[in-house]
Amino acid sequence: MILGLVQWLQPVHGYDVRRELLSWNADKWANIQPGSIYHALRKLTEEDLLREVSTEQVAGRPARTTYEITDKGRAEFQSLLRGDWWNLATPTDPFMAAFSFLPFLSREEAAAALRNRAAQLRVGVQQLEAATKADWADQKPVYVSWMWELTIVRSEAEILWCERTAKKIEAGESPVA
Repeated sequence: MILGLVQWLQPVHGYDVRRELLSWNADKWANIQPGSIYHALRKLTEEDLLREVSTEQVAGRPARTTYEITDKGRAEFQSLLRGDWWNLATPTDPFMAAFSFLPFLSREEAAAALRNRAAQLRVGVQQLEAATKADWADQKPVYVSWMWELTIVRSEAEILWCERTAKKIEAGESPVA
C-alpha cells in the first residue's frame, strides 16, 4: 500500500500518505495502523525501495520528509501487486479462532455475541454507504467506491450468516455432533 501510494503521489510527505490511507479506511481493511506509516517509510528507505528527496521544516512544526519510489521499489511494488491480484489469500480473522470454541459459551451468550457482531457489521455498512454518498467521495478514484462496495457485500453476507447461526443456536441446535 505504501509503495503504491508513494509511486502514485510522489513526491510525497508521510503525512499525505497517512491522510490518503485513512481516507480510504485502510486502517480497517488493510491492517495499516496510522502510527506505523512513518516507520514503514523509514524501513522502505533503508531497503532502497524509497528515497528521501528532501526534508523541510516550516515554522515550529516537525520536519517533513518527502519521498519518491526507486526503481527497485517499483519492481517490488509490481511483484506484490501482481501477486495479490492473481493469488487468493484468506485473511486472518480472529473471530474464526473464537468461533471454533463455540461450545464454551452458553447458548444465550453465543447468540447474543453473533447478534452483536451483526449489529457492528451493520454500522460499518451504514458508514460506508454514507461515505459513498459524501461530497468528498467524488474526489476519490471510482475504484475506491468499488472497494467499499465489496466490503459492504461481504459484510451483508456475514450479517445474514450471524443472524442465521444465532437462530440455530437459539432453536437448540447442538454445535457439536
